[in-house]
Amino acid sequence: MTLETGTTAPEFTLVNQDGHSVSLADHAGKNVIVYFYPAASTPGCTVQACDFRDNINSLKALGYVVLGVSPDKQSKLKTFQEKQSLNFDLLSDEDSQVQKTYGAYGAKQMYGKEYMGTIRSTFVVDPAGKISHAFYKVKTAGHVAFLKEQLGL
Repeated sequence: MTLETGTTAPEFTLVNQDGHSVSLADHAGKNVIVYFYPAASTPGCTVQACDFRDNINSLKALGYVVLGVSPDKQSKLKTFQEKQSLNFDLLSDEDSQVQKTYGAYGAKQMYGKEYMGTIRSTFVVDPAGKISHAFYKVKTAGHVAFLKEQLGL
């Protein structure tokens, strides 16, 4: 299952790096970038997170909130946030239920072996709570520049 532009974004509440509950509804009326990544502190995920970190002020100035979601435990997210000086919420989806709801979980391949895991994906939720953009199997390097281009920013 994949989400299409114009569909209502599935609601969620997850724990962030500090142990606080964060819901999509907390950001109602705002543009929200929700990105799913496989694992904190791995090379590709670090590149992607640092890209958001380095661009967060320009995204905020344009009215966007960024939420990163992975299957990592809250404690691992806290370590990742501190080590990389990340300045946005990282959310723990340990049972991958939110990833599955967004279609960001499925079959993957590495070194010729197939397994189930997080599909690196990014969604933009508009102020009305609808999916304005859905990107599956995104690249880590230059991801924010790609998003800005797609969003006309």
